[in-house]
Amino acid sequence: MKIRLLFIILLATSYTFGQRNLKDEAIGTPMVGIHYTAVFPTMDLAKRYGYTNQIGLTAGYKTKKNWVYGVEGNFNFGNSIRVEGLFDHLVDDKGFITEVGGGQAVVELFQRGFNVNAHAGKIFPWFGPNPNSGLYVSLGAGYTLSKIRIETTYDVVPMIETENKRGYDRQAVGLSLHQFVGYSHLSTRGIIHFYVGFYANQGFTKYSRSYFYDTGAPSYQGILYDFQLGIRGGWYIPIYKRKAKSVYFN
Repeated sequence: MKIRLLFIILLATSYTFGQRNLKDEAIGTPMVGIHYTAVFPTMDLAKRYGYTNQIGLTAGYKTKKNWVYGVEGNFNFGNSIRVEGLFDHLVDDKGFITEVGGGQAVVELFQRGFNVNAHAGKIFPWFGPNPNSGLYVSLGAGYTLSKIRIETTYDVVPMIETENKRGYDRQAVGLSLHQFVGYSHLSTRGIIHFYVGFYANQGFTKYSRSYFYDTGAPSYQGILYDFQLGIRGGWYIPIYKRKAKSVYFN
């Protein structure tokens, strides 16, 4: 059912696309996109996490002069945690964490986060099949959050359940900037509308937890430079108005 729905959307996009002359003119149009980014944390963020996946949505408007304005939201997820010794004080002499029933607990850690941004950019049609495609440069600003997700799906470990998780999750929040440089492509005919390029995000965050249970000390309350570099690829679903038909009267 989902595949059929996607196919219908793409066919509709292709049909409405054919009503406009993208080959010879730059047009103004709303656009929606979905993208994936392979993210490599740097600076302070790299001390806590490794390689990260990012899935996002963007929505905006491209003007006839190829300016692009919009908003986007991204969800970050991964399983590469670089914080060492997080539960060392809970480990027994056999190297296990014990759950309430006395058995060996399975504790899993994941990286989670998100950012939301407003952005502005421009398409420079120096190359590509039409005036609506070419080098795409975008800048933006917004809000970001990152944290460690702690899961004890099949066990109960009171020290790391419910509110106690906050003492270990390293949640950091703050403002962020982001940049994208790449290629934006709107096909002259058909449904091949995509964007691909290099992505960077600079988060200026602070820990939102005042105390870390694993260190037994207050958290660092200075600015964290949570920077990211990545490679992004996405798919556009442009929404073109149907071009008016000519009407002749005798």
